[in-house]
Order: sequence, then structure tokens, then C-alpha cells
Amino acid sequence: MSGMKYPETLEDIIEALRRLPGVGRRTAERMALAMLKWRSDKLETLGELLQHLPQTVTFCPECGNLAQHGEKCLICQSPSRNSELLCVVEEFSQVVSIENSASFKGVYHVLGGKISPLDNRGAEDLRLDILMRRIGRGQIEEIILAMSPDVEGQATAIYIADLLQDKGLKISRLARGLPAGADLSYADAATIGAALEGRTQI
Repeated sequence: MSGMKYPETLEDIIEALRRLPGVGRRTAERMALAMLKWRSDKLETLGELLQHLPQTVTFCPECGNLAQHGEKCLICQSPSRNSELLCVVEEFSQVVSIENSASFKGVYHVLGGKISPLDNRGAEDLRLDILMRRIGRGQIEEIILAMSPDVEGQATAIYIADLLQDKGLKISRLARGLPAGADLSYADAATIGAALEGRTQI
């Protein structure tokens, strides 16, 4: 039996909400119907925020994490972070996962992906040139390669470790407590915390 059909505009909103991760038809319906009860000024504010999202939220010029347009991210701005300890991740979503573990007080470098020949993504597509410039400043002492434990993630970690082997840095990777083949973005905070504590030198 087919479900309730709504006016075309509302159906379009429901379908747009369904494209969000973890949002099914029923959740999208509830969200859209809740918005119908909002005052017009509240809806206008939401619309403006969404419309300007690509311009107002961009990437940190230092590390590649999410940041307000034209500014460094909050982590790079923080004087309490240990700038000698650098954690290299594939995507900004992994920064969120690691931060939620409350086990890391260093800074980050977001590569913007991983080496994946099947997806036509090579080392030249990653933010490795910026990483090398950061290392060249001489402030970093240890690099943690926090790649996802799948084939592409491990290949990326090995490539970076080889690239840095003559830089005089301590290079470590997350402990093997992370499930093989899993995406780091979906690991729980306790697992990431244990992996950070048990990281091994490469």
C-alpha cells in the first residue's frame, strides 16, 4: 500500500531531506511536517543559512578541517593544542570522530581522501604538498597516520610513511583495535581513544 501523498512542494522537501545520511522516508516526513509549524521568519533564516552554507563554511587553509570562511579552524586557532603532534586523517569527518574520543590534544592534517587507483585518485590528488610545507617549518615532532584500516587507507599510510622516512620524525599509526576494513568515521569514541593510546611506530 502506498503511503500518504503530500502537496508537490512538500514532497520535494521530503525527498531532499531523505538524501541526508541516516534519514529515511518517515523521518524526512516528520522533519518536513515540523517545519510547516515554524514561523515564516524561522524558515527564512534556515533557508538563508542553507543557501550560503558553501560560502560561509569552507576549509581551514592550515589543516583542511571545516572552518568559517577566511579563517583557520577552531583547533588550529587554539593555543592549548600541542602543535608538535600532528594527526593525519583522510576526511574532516574523521577529525570529528577523534575529537569525540577526547584522547588527542594535538593538531590535524586532512588529506581530502586516500589513494584509490580504482577511483582514479592518486597521491597528487591529496593535500600532501601542504603537509610537506607544514613539516618543513620544523615544529612537528610526531606524526600519527590515522588512516582507515581498509586497503586504500593502509596503502595511503605506507605511501606517506615512505615520503617522511628521512625527515627525522617519529611516525606512528593507530593501534589495531579498529576493525579491519572499517571506516574511521564510524568508529565509536572509546575504540578511537584506545587506538590512539596504543598507536605503534612505523
